Amino acid sequence: MQRPLRAFAPRSRSLLAAVVFCFVFLYLLRWSDNHGQVTLESAALERYMNSGPLSHPMTPVKSSVDWDSVEYRYPAQEPLASVPAPAARPLPRVQHQFGPESTRALRVREERRKAVKDLTVKSWNAYRKYAWKQDALLPLSARGRDQFSGWAATLVDSLDTLWVMGLRDEFDEAVAAVAEIDFGKSTAPQVNIFETNIRYLGGLMAAYDLSKREVLLQKAIELGDLIYGGFNTANRMPVDSISFDAAKAGTGLQVEEQVVSASPGTLSLEMTRLSQLTGNPKYYDAIVKVTDVFHRGQNSTRLPGLFPMFVSMLNKNVVTGNDFTLAGCADSLYEYFPKMHALLAGAVPQYRDLTLGFIAAAKKHIFFRPMIPEDDVDILIAGNVRVTNENVPILDPESEHLACFIGGTVALAGRLFEREEDVQVGARLARGCAYAYRSFPTGVMPERYNMIPCKGECKWDEERWVEERQKRPEWKAHLPKGFTTAKDPRYILRPEAIESVFYMWRITGEEEWRETAWEMFTAVANATATDVAAAAVRDVTVARESVGWEDYMESFWIAETLKYFYLAFSPPDLISLDKYVLNTEAHPFLRP
Repeated sequence: MQRPLRAFAPRSRSLLAAVVFCFVFLYLLRWSDNHGQVTLESAALERYMNSGPLSHPMTPVKSSVDWDSVEYRYPAQEPLASVPAPAARPLPRVQHQFGPESTRALRVREERRKAVKDLTVKSWNAYRKYAWKQDALLPLSARGRDQFSGWAATLVDSLDTLWVMGLRDEFDEAVAAVAEIDFGKSTAPQVNIFETNIRYLGGLMAAYDLSKREVLLQKAIELGDLIYGGFNTANRMPVDSISFDAAKAGTGLQVEEQVVSASPGTLSLEMTRLSQLTGNPKYYDAIVKVTDVFHRGQNSTRLPGLFPMFVSMLNKNVVTGNDFTLAGCADSLYEYFPKMHALLAGAVPQYRDLTLGFIAAAKKHIFFRPMIPEDDVDILIAGNVRVTNENVPILDPESEHLACFIGGTVALAGRLFEREEDVQVGARLARGCAYAYRSFPTGVMPERYNMIPCKGECKWDEERWVEERQKRPEWKAHLPKGFTTAKDPRYILRPEAIESVFYMWRITGEEEWRETAWEMFTAVANATATDVAAAAVRDVTVARESVGWEDYMESFWIAETLKYFYLAFSPPDLISLDKYVLNTEAHPFLRP
């Protein structure tokens, strides 16, 4: 096992840092952020990354299966639905109107941004050295492993991060490697449509949107055609798992009886963007039918506005079920409602209905204010709900790291639909996750935990906390006050908390969010650091010396977590939320 480091101490390896720093000083003199205007840092980065000769030769390999030529047993019915034209009224501005920053603020921000970049370079170099073209790095044993289909998940997932951070040589090399991927071969007989869509297809299209490298779009089309084959079913609903051999044969796939709601609900953004990029309506047409099913069922569930954790696409049934959550199994279903509204420029009213409907229900049933020792700290946590046979919703005050995306999503929706009260709700939710981070010795929150909902006036009640924790067999004496469990004490390099903090910074411009981002980054960097790269942490509830590590570095560590940290310390024109919409893997798609 690699000896864990006591603190992160990455080294800079690129002259580009100095170049970018000079650009930033020019930015201080010239920068403005008028709606729709491309400003200096993003323009300079685009020139640097997209001009001149490639540093690595490229030999594109066409996939051994032409997925577009497969004859389907269940083809789509003509006419196909086309991506609609944008609504006549432009969408409201999302980002705060930022002004120039002081010299001191600029210096601090750039120092912090460099720290994030250095850690990213360390992690990428470790992947390149020990796991090149494999799905993931094992950061303790310094080896690689294939987790999905053997298509180099970390490499594809990291493409746009490399571009955003100005790592030109690394990006050129990665693109050359992507050009050789054969999406006609898989290391597994089954292909997970959800992960393939968000990590691979999302990563390819975002990297193309940023770099305009044609090979990336070609690879996205090859893979998109494979994913499109997942709709070759009797009712044209997507499968959760694509049988590779059956997909090649075109004989038709069998839709599963039951799947998590996030699986069919998280195809819309990527398939829509692929139709926008190619002009081929078939991808968008496929997901329109899925959206129709959710839209029709939204107010017929046992918790109207929200969908049960499990749905049956076989029966087009998204209403039967008693368990409701915004966390794992459902999270990105809800995340994509307002983001589809943004990507389609408000052209499809369904996404407004779906967004406002779920937020109203969540505010009523899912979000709760926890009882904590600091009475004046106003935060919200996202729990779960089970509806009884008598149709009574019962709150389960369990939350998890995956639910931390919701603050940013609610705030984004607040801006898109001009509902400032929802921006504030999003802020309280983001503060809730930040509070959970600060509460534990490592400065990092656990994967899953329980708190106590306030009753009436939200005042700390020691006796009630003792009473409630005694009901929980998972309670441990070292847990901080206010927490009754840390059911899963791990941190597996997840991005959702910093994701919401990033959104709150870009939406409000309030300095607290960048300070929170820095607190989170230093805590995460220290807790996860190994000699090789960064590793998942087994127990964040104990002192750092005792946390333990797991031998795995998820592809989303570079793709999402480090990218969000980096963008939190970048000028706000870099991946502006008024120009891009980010998928659930933090891949930025250009808005029309």
